[in-house]
Amino acid sequence: MKLVESLISQDNYDTIKKHVSDVRWLHTLGVVSEAKKLAKLYGSSEDKAETAAFFHDFCRNFPVDILNGYIRNIGLEDYYLNNVALSHGKVAAELMLKDYGILDQDILNAVSYHTTGRADMSVLEKIIFVADAIEPGRDYNGVREMRKLANIDLNQTCIYGLEKSLEFVESKGAYIHPDTINALNYLKG
Repeated sequence: MKLVESLISQDNYDTIKKHVSDVRWLHTLGVVSEAKKLAKLYGSSEDKAETAAFFHDFCRNFPVDILNGYIRNIGLEDYYLNNVALSHGKVAAELMLKDYGILDQDILNAVSYHTTGRADMSVLEKIIFVADAIEPGRDYNGVREMRKLANIDLNQTCIYGLEKSLEFVESKGAYIHPDTINALNYLKG
């Protein structure tokens, strides 16, 4: 068991690559690159950022029935069922703990909350949230502004990203996770 994951092992690297689509793998590599840059810029551990970034979408391509099984086993709320977008980070964090022996709670939280954010996020959690949103393969209204802001102010970048996330979820008529609202309210103070 590892209290702090230093560098991701070749076995973990290969396992993650095997479980994601080619498109998701390119996204993951982009997130890893951005996370390491942001960690350096904001004084966080590049190794922890790399580990969280590699694992953040580990379960994103799992079939819904497999994710639902994990959701039930973990004891997550029913609104995670049939919702890959919300559940994949939670399940990945659980697998990191149980199957990969990663005990560092900051890394686990960064993976668990990378889609929703949460109140009182650590620097690492903010880095993974932002890196996921600004990696080079992302193309959406506002991503250029978010990329610029990421080099200036991490908190303001999170606020911007959370607002964009809320707009997107609302436009789809999807479930808005309370953690997203709590994260935004906390950062706005």
